[in-house]
Amino acid sequence: MAAKTRPKSDAPDASDRVSRIREGVTAAILEHRLLPGTKLGEDEIGDIYGASRTLVRTALQQLAHEGIVNIEKNRGAFVARPTPVDAREVFEARRLIEPAIVDHAIDAASPAWLDRLQRHLAEEREAELRGDARASVRLSGEFHRLVAEMSGHSIYLGFLKELIARSSLIILLYRRHDTPACGTDHHARIVEAIGRRDGEAARALMLSHLQEIEAELFLKELGAVDWRLADVLLGA
Repeated sequence: MAAKTRPKSDAPDASDRVSRIREGVTAAILEHRLLPGTKLGEDEIGDIYGASRTLVRTALQQLAHEGIVNIEKNRGAFVARPTPVDAREVFEARRLIEPAIVDHAIDAASPAWLDRLQRHLAEEREAELRGDARASVRLSGEFHRLVAEMSGHSIYLGFLKELIARSSLIILLYRRHDTPACGTDHHARIVEAIGRRDGEAARALMLSHLQEIEAELFLKELGAVDWRLADVLLGA
């Protein structure tokens, strides 16, 4: 079904439109529908979301601040292409903050939160059984975000959202094709440790999990890619 053309306007829902653009681009990156190096044309995004170039530019600048979009003078905006150095720094940062996030999550653990994590694990398993790679990628990142949300630490949560988006690009660029993605079994063991309030085990499992993901990366420079924006942002 062809998407309806939305009228372009900056008011009164300007912030909502900026948020929709940011969320749409970020989701496409997390699901590996938007690839590193993809050109993010302001006019095309404006047509997709019914937003003015001013709003599109605002959204892209926010994404650039988060490190998942690069804005190049006289060329425009592109999905970021993290370097091997970027990859190592991102995972170093995750190894520093995610064990601490787990500690806070244990302190905040409640039956409702643990049930929510178990339901999320069930979604991950279902995606794996379906062979739905896009859903698996998205749900994997959401697991780490959920643990951070559970922790109640808003600063860590903000940092981790940015790191997860960058990690998605890194994994897409550098993961060896003969290795599995971030696995549900790893997540299940982390949830079990949180559930029994075993901080030492939960921290160790999270650290080991992140180290294993990084070890699966083949960190070398790769060639450029390109995709049509409308196909991925409209879910074609």
